[in-house]
Amino acid sequence: MKLLVLGGTKNLGRHVVEAALRDDHEVTLFNRGVTNPGLFPSVRRLTGERADPGVLAAGEWDGVIDMSGFLVRDVRLSAEVLRDRVGHYTYMSSIAVYASKITPGMTEFAPLLPWPDGAPEDHFTMDLYGPSKVRCESLLSATFGDRTAAVRSGFVVGPYNPDFGNWGWALAHDTPMECAARPTQPIQYVDARDLAAFLLHLTVCGLPGPFNAVGPTRTMADLADSWRSVVPDPPPMNWSPTVDRFHLPHDGTNDGTFQLDNTRALTAGLRLRANEEAARDYVAWVQAGNTPPPPPH
Repeated sequence: MKLLVLGGTKNLGRHVVEAALRDDHEVTLFNRGVTNPGLFPSVRRLTGERADPGVLAAGEWDGVIDMSGFLVRDVRLSAEVLRDRVGHYTYMSSIAVYASKITPGMTEFAPLLPWPDGAPEDHFTMDLYGPSKVRCESLLSATFGDRTAAVRSGFVVGPYNPDFGNWGWALAHDTPMECAARPTQPIQYVDARDLAAFLLHLTVCGLPGPFNAVGPTRTMADLADSWRSVVPDPPPMNWSPTVDRFHLPHDGTNDGTFQLDNTRALTAGLRLRANEEAARDYVAWVQAGNTPPPPPH
């Protein structure tokens, strides 16, 4: 299919493009041409800003995967240009959309965050991150109807993506894994390669609606054991580091965010690799000389 990727040269986006090229799709990238401009030299590129997407009016595509839609204004502008130029619009959203942070087992149809009165659509702050994703999902649904999907994920782990805490780096360098979150903290994550494959699958198949693209819920302690098992004789776990890389409250006020129901995504085709495989591949990626990028937000 003819596929347009908004972004596509960093973190999760490059996995999306790699998966699309492996499946012989015809890919066009639209981005600023700033991040990793040498990637994918054989792929057609459209260079521009999300705030000025007029160059997209020169083409038509069977599907678009939006990896860079943070500002509501930008998503609105691209939707207006692409309304009659793409078949299916897949939007990378977030588990931060849910109104409750404590309710376990939330499906995609749990209450979402409201848009704050008077909030700007052209300015990003972390307080607006969740509401912005909700608003973007809503405007895309209003524009494309059943021709749009919103994929909600949280922690994304894998080569080219930020380290899960410092776990991959620590295991690759024989130093203690660290975690300031409590050992019983529930946690969900997804491997970047599995998420990329799911984004592409939804677009190719034209599947609509929101999806919780997350793995099964584990405790931090159980997940740490899985990761530590991939190297011989790992150092003891450090549960009291000086730096908190997870920033998760200890009082349970965010536990529901990592106990989401992923049944709908699994039924639609999300495939999840084992924790040990994800950990082993990430450690190998670091050992090959790669440096994990900083967190995106």
